[in-house]
Amino acid sequence: MTEEMQITISFDSKGHLLEGGKSYKLNLPVGIPASDFWSVIVYDALSRLMIHTSQPWPSVFSSDRNLVRNKDKSVDVWFGPEIGKGKESNWIKTKPGEHWYMILRLYNPLESWFNKKWQPGEVEELI
Repeated sequence: MTEEMQITISFDSKGHLLEGGKSYKLNLPVGIPASDFWSVIVYDALSRLMIHTSQPWPSVFSSDRNLVRNKDKSVDVWFGPEIGKGKESNWIKTKPGEHWYMILRLYNPLESWFNKKWQPGEVEELI
């Protein structure tokens, strides 16, 4: 049986709602505590459904063979209406004029999640 832990993130590091016309970065530190896999999926704040854009699936997930890891094995997930060069594999497209939120899912979460030794980074707005 697979257990799933969901972490909903609706605000950036300054406490502002996430906006579709802005660009952001979320760092998932090394040791993401999921024994099976993890995913980040973006949802429309109004409808609470997955965001609909030209991107077929609004997500970044650990089992994607194109996932790019940093040198320290952490993962940066990028969000915004335009793709940054070299960030395509870890990017989720957003829609200007709409608020959104994300859900980080950990499938079969590990002890480091429950004892709070691992936490996702804050969502940083890129300027």
